[in-house]
Amino acid sequence: MTASRALPAFPLAALRAATGVPSRARRVVGAWGVWLAACALAAPAGFAQAQEGPQMNLRRVELTAGMHRIDAQVALTPQERQKGLMYRKEMPAHEGMLFVFEQPSQQCFWMKNTLLPLTAAFIADDGTIVNLEDMKPQTLDSHCSAKPVRYVLEMNQGWFAKKGIKAGAKLGGTPFARQ
Repeated sequence: MTASRALPAFPLAALRAATGVPSRARRVVGAWGVWLAACALAAPAGFAQAQEGPQMNLRRVELTAGMHRIDAQVALTPQERQKGLMYRKEMPAHEGMLFVFEQPSQQCFWMKNTLLPLTAAFIADDGTIVNLEDMKPQTLDSHCSAKPVRYVLEMNQGWFAKKGIKAGAKLGGTPFARQ
């Protein structure tokens, strides 16, 4: 689940000042790059959390799945992605966590220290759900994308099934805007 990450250089000076991103950051163009840069600039000042507690104050993005709205926390840095939804005891039905990686690759997740049963949607750049994986709490079982993806959305287990959302469905929102 952990991957190295380079933030886009948009605007690079502001990103460095706000997040301490090194000069080797890659330039990312298009709507995704603008969105990613805005997320980095909007990071809460004290977003470093104690290792044992849940991360509750990440930046957010609104996504849609048909007529359904999703309020997703955004796990953008390697540390945020590694911690994910660990230690959360509950999560509202319309909320989730969107994991953003710098480039598409096979993504694999596990549930170490994660107390909630979740479903992971592995999502292509255009918002198409590649595959869905139900994950049991506090296990080390690996749940992987069927092909390389840049995004993974974790929701409470059963959320996608209750809404009739399956692989092949498209999600909407800023991260999936056409370039």
